[in-house]
Amino acid sequence: MSVAIINYNAGNVRSVLFAMDRLGIDAQLTDDHDAIRKADKVIFPGVGEASTTMNYLRDKGLDELIKSLTQPVLGICLGMQLLCEHSEENDTPCLGIIPQRVKLFQPANGEKVPHMGWNQIRRKPGSWFSESLEGGFAYFVHSYYVEEGQYTTALTDYVHPFSCAVKKDNFYATQFHPEKSSKVGEQVLKDFLIL
Repeated sequence: MSVAIINYNAGNVRSVLFAMDRLGIDAQLTDDHDAIRKADKVIFPGVGEASTTMNYLRDKGLDELIKSLTQPVLGICLGMQLLCEHSEENDTPCLGIIPQRVKLFQPANGEKVPHMGWNQIRRKPGSWFSESLEGGFAYFVHSYYVEEGQYTTALTDYVHPFSCAVKKDNFYATQFHPEKSSKVGEQVLKDFLIL
């Protein structure tokens, strides 16, 4: 199996490469359009700021490439947010693949932003996650969240319920970091790799 990890102007991409290595997958970190197009699976991870990252994707033609992909694609953290329509982070138009919006957490009871640390996953019917992950804990680091909507496949509660996973067509995504989420994250990556 060939896995391409999109190398773009974002942090944390190497930790995903290491996670693939731990699973015995020889993944390639690349921004080469042909290599990404030919891969069996594509991972779009990242930590960063939405508008700067979208500008970089446009400059490199990666925005149109990502939208054209037909194999399973996994967005992680910022990658998930950029798959959506719009982010409140610097009023950023995103890729528009998943018709959901990205909003800034507004603490209601003194919660800290960013949301950082371990939190519980609640699967929704039809989730692409294994049933064994229900109630499991995953690792989050984010100030912005994807609203719950039609394409939400799992929820987490922080300030209020938000999408911790989404799916539309061949695009899958998690707000948490599976590469940093121990056994739960390892299972999420395995679930993606068998799609």
